[in-house]
Amino acid sequence: MTNVLPSIEERRARRALSPEPISREVLGTLLRAAHLAPSCNNSQPWRLIVVDEPEALAQVKEALSGGNYWAKQAPVIIAVASRQDLDCALGDRRDYFLFGCGMAVGNLMIQATELGLVAHPIAGYKPEQVKAALGVPEDYVLITLVIVGRPGDPATLSDKHREIEQGPRVRRPLETVAAWNRFAFDDLKTEG
Repeated sequence: MTNVLPSIEERRARRALSPEPISREVLGTLLRAAHLAPSCNNSQPWRLIVVDEPEALAQVKEALSGGNYWAKQAPVIIAVASRQDLDCALGDRRDYFLFGCGMAVGNLMIQATELGLVAHPIAGYKPEQVKAALGVPEDYVLITLVIVGRPGDPATLSDKHREIEQGPRVRRPLETVAAWNRFAFDDLKTEG
């Protein structure tokens, strides 16, 4: 029996990337992994736009925030878009399209790790600019961009990012995010 936990443990939000191209066959494997994610009523709300052509890639990279300078090395960016009506909308603000898309991205990241690739979702970009560049309709939410590439040279990173890249993986203690049988968390709201 194969154990998936080692791939999950190996996955990191790596930033050092090689600009080496990734074949469409390999990208197809990532897409299949994403597409096999579960969704409410099998709605499959994810819309995955693979950006690998130089002109489109340059347009998307122009919309990245300064902190995502490292992503400009990526040979592929996958935009994840959806709409609320493409999946279940349930009581208490449970709009499952975001959850379903998150599970699809999770599958994609684990498959990328298994193939020796980096798949790093980011939130730092100008969504309107990316939507315009890729022809994503206005009524869709551009949930994330997944930066995809082969591992690269950490020397290309800022000191801060190089330290994170080469340092230990940091996680909160499990007991601060998981409880048994009853809500038992002391999450303080931060003033915005």
